[in-house]
Amino acid sequence: MLLALELIGVVAFAASGALAAVHARLDLFGVAVLATTTGLGGGIMRDVLLGIHPPMTLRTWQFLTVCAVTALVVFFFHPQVARLRRPVLVADAVGLGVFATSGTAIALDAQAPVYTACLIGMTTGIGGGAARDLLLREIPVVLRREIYALAALVGAVVVGVGHALQLPQGPVTVVAAALVIAVRLLALWRKWHAPVPRKPD
Repeated sequence: MLLALELIGVVAFAASGALAAVHARLDLFGVAVLATTTGLGGGIMRDVLLGIHPPMTLRTWQFLTVCAVTALVVFFFHPQVARLRRPVLVADAVGLGVFATSGTAIALDAQAPVYTACLIGMTTGIGGGAARDLLLREIPVVLRREIYALAALVGAVVVGVGHALQLPQGPVTVVAAALVIAVRLLALWRKWHAPVPRKPD
């Protein structure tokens, strides 16, 4: 089930990267690179921070295959994919919740301190999108008003607190992932944004 949810998240992240590449008028190779970077970037950052080499997502053929297939589908059918905005946003929220919480759990299993594991979990959730935006020379979305990184951090903290209280990791991770998904979707539905500074006079 966790693998299935992670693959759904990878598809959503890869699709967002591929759509951004299409909008930037990149060629097929560029679309594939951006899709793979967005889909796998967070997991690779997590493993690098934890000293896991090679990263787990590069050791499993399913993840690279899913990114490649998603890039091809978006490249050739991007008008149709762009119309599936709501399903893609829901899948993206699922991916954010799964990656942020599983990243925290993996960091805790690697004996990282709780606060470090929470930061690594948040990075796992948002890393791919940040890498996508940097490759396109844009300010990462997670730094601009979106309730995205905050949702990932909330889920990571729940997993960390559960670990500190010695609660069963599996149920805690599932509850934390559901919380991330709920916060992200609620923020999209209610159009919540993080506060920004006023414009100077």
